Amino acid sequence: MPPGIVLAPTVTKLPDAARGAVLLTGSHGGRYAGRCALLGGVRAAVFHDAGIGRDAAGIGALAMFEALGVPAAGVSHASARIGDAADMLARGRISAANRQAVALCVAPGQDCRDALACLARCEVVAVAAIPAAAEARTEIALPGAARRIVLVDSASLVKEADAGAVVVTASHGGLVGGDPAMALRTEAFAGLFNDAGIGIERAGLGRLAALDARGIAAATVAAASARIGEAWSTFEDGVISAVNATAAARGTAVGTRARDAVEAWARAG
Repeated sequence: MPPGIVLAPTVTKLPDAARGAVLLTGSHGGRYAGRCALLGGVRAAVFHDAGIGRDAAGIGALAMFEALGVPAAGVSHASARIGDAADMLARGRISAANRQAVALCVAPGQDCRDALACLARCEVVAVAAIPAAAEARTEIALPGAARRIVLVDSASLVKEADAGAVVVTASHGGLVGGDPAMALRTEAFAGLFNDAGIGIERAGLGRLAALDARGIAAATVAAASARIGEAWSTFEDGVISAVNATAAARGTAVGTRARDAVEAWARAG
């Protein structure tokens, strides 16, 4: 690998070495993840395209970076596992690139390793103003419900105090770095994720089995139905695409509106 390239399973926890480096991250390429990368001071980034999905949200960071003059690209969900930067490096293929990345000879279909070598030639761009973030965490107290509903744009925003709640995340449903312990940071009653297009080896559903082992109901919404990185879209627009055994035993079925599933979980005895 050329010098100055850093791999990270998730953009929400970047090493200090990412500042000024070219980043390859297992995170989706949505706007939330893009803002995290910019705050980390990267000079270019390659994200997972998360199936691209509704309103091309899975590569929303590419346009954000382009507006700031920073190169960025996405790796196809059909070529490498989401949440696994090492797998993206080993067999990923580029699915999308912004104008600055294209100018450095990054192109769809290109091997990820070759794309990183192209991006390694870029200079650091002085970013004047990183786009402001929308409210990323909201709690809903449903009248008559037994438990809270917590909406978070990233699973990194889940707190230990969310134990027993219904957690609606806009994060992908893959295992970060392949680690089952990272599936959810608290013992929630239920968790909802974006399936990131499901992708190669059904990686976008990896958290479901890990949470089943902990007795936590878990499901994903189809990437085509809700914008990844936006919890309100998960809740309002999402359609359930997969469930684990615990969720199925509680009556959650594929094809259910996310809002209906979440409210049923919140009211469950």
